[in-house]
Amino acid sequence: MAPLFGWWQRETHRGTPVIVKMENPNWSIAEIEGEEDEEELVTRDGSFSSRSRKKNAKQITWVLLLKAHRAAGCLTGLASAMVSLGSAVKLRVRSGRSDADPALVPRGENQVVRSRIYGCIKAFLVLSMLLLFFEVAYYFNLWRLGMGGVHVLMDQVHEGWQRLRAEYIAPPLQFLSDACTVMFLIQTMDRVLLCLGCLWIKLKGIKPVAKALEKDPESGSDYPMVLVQIPMCNEREVYQQSIAACCNLDWPKSNFLVQVLDDSDDPTTQTLIREEVEKWQKNGARIVYRHRVIREGYKAGNLKSAMSCSYVKDYEFVAIFDADFQPMPDFLKRTVPHFKGNDEVGLVQARWSFVNKDENLLTRLQNINLCFHFEVEQQVNGIFINFFGFNGTAGVWRRKALEESGGWMERTTVEDMDIAVRAHLHGWKFVFLNDVECQCELPESYEAYRKQQHRWHSGPMQLFRLCLPDIIKSKIGVGKKANLIFLFFLLRKLILPFYSFTLFCIILPMTMFVPEAELPAWVVCYVPAFTSLLNILPAPGSFPFIIPYLLFENTMSVTKFNAMISGLFQLPSAHEWVVTKKSGRSSEGDLVSFALSKKDDSTGLRVGGSVPNLNELVKEEKNTNKKKKKHNRIYSKELALAFLLLTAAARSLLSKQGIHFYFLLFQGISFLLVGLDLIGEQVS
Repeated sequence: MAPLFGWWQRETHRGTPVIVKMENPNWSIAEIEGEEDEEELVTRDGSFSSRSRKKNAKQITWVLLLKAHRAAGCLTGLASAMVSLGSAVKLRVRSGRSDADPALVPRGENQVVRSRIYGCIKAFLVLSMLLLFFEVAYYFNLWRLGMGGVHVLMDQVHEGWQRLRAEYIAPPLQFLSDACTVMFLIQTMDRVLLCLGCLWIKLKGIKPVAKALEKDPESGSDYPMVLVQIPMCNEREVYQQSIAACCNLDWPKSNFLVQVLDDSDDPTTQTLIREEVEKWQKNGARIVYRHRVIREGYKAGNLKSAMSCSYVKDYEFVAIFDADFQPMPDFLKRTVPHFKGNDEVGLVQARWSFVNKDENLLTRLQNINLCFHFEVEQQVNGIFINFFGFNGTAGVWRRKALEESGGWMERTTVEDMDIAVRAHLHGWKFVFLNDVECQCELPESYEAYRKQQHRWHSGPMQLFRLCLPDIIKSKIGVGKKANLIFLFFLLRKLILPFYSFTLFCIILPMTMFVPEAELPAWVVCYVPAFTSLLNILPAPGSFPFIIPYLLFENTMSVTKFNAMISGLFQLPSAHEWVVTKKSGRSSEGDLVSFALSKKDDSTGLRVGGSVPNLNELVKEEKNTNKKKKKHNRIYSKELALAFLLLTAAARSLLSKQGIHFYFLLFQGISFLLVGLDLIGEQVS
């Protein structure tokens, strides 16, 4: 037969003509079926250009060979991908550092307390592996190969195990499963209502309306005094762009002051930031540098110290930007007017946008969550109840609201949520502006994201313990009290991480070994898919990542559950504060070379400034780089859960539960990838 490439080719094999044309992508193989004088073309989609006839055995053979060739090509690509993944896993296991390493345990942390959840997961894993071995042996009747009465004894043991799980294990497990399912449905209904509220806002075009600033900006008339604060701590990658963005705000210079609140304990970073502030001072900007001698209370302590300055009383509003945030020049002109004529408004919050949302898979998944948080949760709560949690940055406070609410407190790791709740209890209203954006960064490594999420989920539980009596005794309406207690704290901060971890990481694997307790397929597949679809609606461009998003959110549930327990029971890890690592526009290694370049720029980013003692800085930079040796982590809890879920997936094959098997398999692989730190920025 002629080759399969080129123009139309016609060959006769045992009286059957065959036509092949490969140059047209719509035709892969053409066959003549039936008699010698009739031809027929077969397209890739299976359609025919003439009457269908019975297939010749040789024709079927050729078609099967072609399909086998394609399948072999796919398997080769899959095998190559698996080999690459295996190499990455091998390298990670060899060079990675486990989070159980004593050197990585936070200072003051009790290792025994810290390992309790991990110990429980390991116990479940060992038990599940033993049960899997026992069930496989029973399924294939392996013990009947033994001599004597071994098989009789093992049959009795299996019958006893069946009675034990049916009478004593299945009922409480089923009750816990039903309870978590109810929580899941309540939380899903909350998401549905939030989405309907967002849809109503879109259809009606509802948004906060501000009064215009009418008078001459040069004279400063009708432009209130604004204090701009930039709290930072050892954030040398991003300090330049944040200071430049705040100094370039379009507001009368005499009417705003920039406070750089530097809590860095690195002398080199302090010197660089101080010199950057002095450069802007020489260029005419009203900016001051503050560094605390006694660094207590983390960010809350830093802000509290800044508010104690005598000149603060001259400013009516306080705008706060974290070190990686870059407000647009018109930020104050689009936010401050919302206070005019609205004496009850205490906070105007802008949404975040992300300069690195497409950097890797981890940042894409974070973008989905935060888009829903801002566009749905905060916008709906801002429009309908005038309350939401302050995001800690990209917001403008009325100074009077801060003072009446008690000011900044260091009692939790979520000082922003703390001041927002206290201000709400004092009757202040909040405004959220979905159309005003402030650029910032997302954590690009899983380690940084994990620590951020731990702080964000342990802090609210600390705050709930402290604020509950104040909420009950406050003078706000019953509806607002119910919203704070049941929706803001219990449903979204406690129940969500509890059921997510318990239902999908503990109960679902256990039901594979205790089939008398059932978890319906709609709970495992359809409702989670529907919830993920709701979450992804504000970021429609991320729709292709809906399945990774669903799996990753369940994977993160172990971190969120651990953080929630730590905050609720005041464990030592609840007070852990780690500054989220930033990448910045320039990497750590070329920071000094950037200073050496002394580029003149019309925007003022590098005008008229230089770094003193540059030789010493270069030398210290080199020594620091030699000392710093970064490693990817290996996360023990995630790995243990990965093997637990994969073991349960193997057990589900015996009971032929299709959806449960696929969910457990892919969820186990997701835990495995995260446990080996194969998601996000890769170090070495």
